[in-house]
Amino acid sequence: MAYDLLLTTLQKKDKLSASELKKVERVKKTAVSESLPQLLVKLGLCSELDVADAFVESGQFEKIAPDQYPLETQLPENVSLRFLRQYHVIGLASNDDNITVTMMDPEDQFVIDALKLATGKNIIAKVGLLSEIDAALEVQYGEGRSKMDKAIDDLGIDDIDEEDLEHLKDLASEAPVIKMVNLIMQRAIETKASDIHIEPFEQSLKVRLRVDGVLKEIDAPSVKSTAAVISRIKIMAKLNIAERRLPQDGRIKVQMLGKELDLRVSTIPTMYGESVVIRLLDKENTVLDFKALGFGGRQLEQFVEVLSLPHGIILITGPTGSGKSTSMYAALKQLNTSERKIITVEDPVEYQMEGVNQIQAKPQIGLTFAMALRSIVRQDPDVIMIGEMRDLETARIAVQSALTGHLVLSTLHTNDAAGGVTRLLDMGLEEYLLTSTVNGILAQRLVRKLCSHCKTAFPAPPELIRDMKLRRYLPEGDIVLYKPVGCASCGGLGYRGRLAIIEFLQMTDPLRKLIMAHEEAGAIQRLAIAEGMTTMYENGLQKVMQGITTIEEVLRVTSEA
Repeated sequence: MAYDLLLTTLQKKDKLSASELKKVERVKKTAVSESLPQLLVKLGLCSELDVADAFVESGQFEKIAPDQYPLETQLPENVSLRFLRQYHVIGLASNDDNITVTMMDPEDQFVIDALKLATGKNIIAKVGLLSEIDAALEVQYGEGRSKMDKAIDDLGIDDIDEEDLEHLKDLASEAPVIKMVNLIMQRAIETKASDIHIEPFEQSLKVRLRVDGVLKEIDAPSVKSTAAVISRIKIMAKLNIAERRLPQDGRIKVQMLGKELDLRVSTIPTMYGESVVIRLLDKENTVLDFKALGFGGRQLEQFVEVLSLPHGIILITGPTGSGKSTSMYAALKQLNTSERKIITVEDPVEYQMEGVNQIQAKPQIGLTFAMALRSIVRQDPDVIMIGEMRDLETARIAVQSALTGHLVLSTLHTNDAAGGVTRLLDMGLEEYLLTSTVNGILAQRLVRKLCSHCKTAFPAPPELIRDMKLRRYLPEGDIVLYKPVGCASCGGLGYRGRLAIIEFLQMTDPLRKLIMAHEEAGAIQRLAIAEGMTTMYENGLQKVMQGITTIEEVLRVTSEA
């Protein structure tokens, strides 16, 4: 069968399962007009990028970036636009003997033969992403407008009576609104965004994506469509569209661009309508490996050492969006063996883990962290994970659990590791309980990683070396740093992906004495540094020296201790 090599490559890369392959082969029998790669994308089994990369690996085709497409068509007039759109083909270059084309499916012999017949020239096929080819065709043949622009025009919504719920429901279920919301979600997945922010204002509706921790505005529908777009999202998340005065939370499970996504939806009432934030949890792209997350060296050794202790408390601290949950799940993955019983209580459960008993807290029915914890202890667990220590009652039960032989993992909202100690004392936890149970506190922030395709080296200026004390990391020789440039691979940002910069405070007897004496966080931090703790700032500078990130990124999220 054709495409054997492509399918084998996709299966090797875990992008296509045996059951999914059977499904696509079944559909192929009825969908004769569409090629197998087109079906893989259309059915949501693989993303466009997965298919293009598999073609590159399996058939030695060159992949074309969006900035390589010419503005004018390179094909003669007798090749119809309808044909090009149907088979996702675009002319790239032409000479007397050959025409180079980019195709979504460069192994489609029918298309190559048809182009050969129409042009009388030899056809050289290269591979491109379906959406990028379609967008380039719009530039060459259309008005140079994006799918989003067209969808905005298609909405054609006049002023809506927001009190007419039936009309609002009908509008939210119509094709233009569904298409608009799907396009926003697709754009977020393509750019690997972590959140979608939909914010209504008096004269406009703003849509912003958080990519690698930084918000970026994208095309948005008109302000007239605000109610319909937000109602569509609320219907998908099974929220009450009639309730606009109170905040609401919901979830959406969606399969899009070959990815299975778990979306967390949060709405709050604002002056001009409801503001919606959608958190995208991509199960496939979540790497629960310490080294990939940014852990390394002595810090990783200490953290793993503390994780291997049979009982005690390990805390992970940092502000919202600093990667605490991901580090927590990486720790759970390490602990998750058949010999251990692990129970978690979370609000919400972000990632489902095989072999871990996960409880979703529901405060509205009285199932709080504290109440769930009381029951958990009777379930004979070895490891307990608490989503967040929010109050004294939860902290006390966690301490009691640690004292009775359990390993407890939890998170706190503090600025640094030493701040975790004072935060628990401020909550009202007794210092003798704290010192006898807490084994270690990990603090972290996320910095953007430089794009490996376009980062550029430059010699560090002497004043920068002096001010940042970089010589402690490289006593001799030239210090070379890297700066972001921007290319097609990183969407012109110069950065792609994020990793953690961390500090790990391991509890020692001298530190316990300071805590018992109720010393402030600064004194605890100074002693920990004297005992060999690397601060987040220093860990960040080490990663700058390795060419992984920039000084600007480290200074954006932390400051010198």
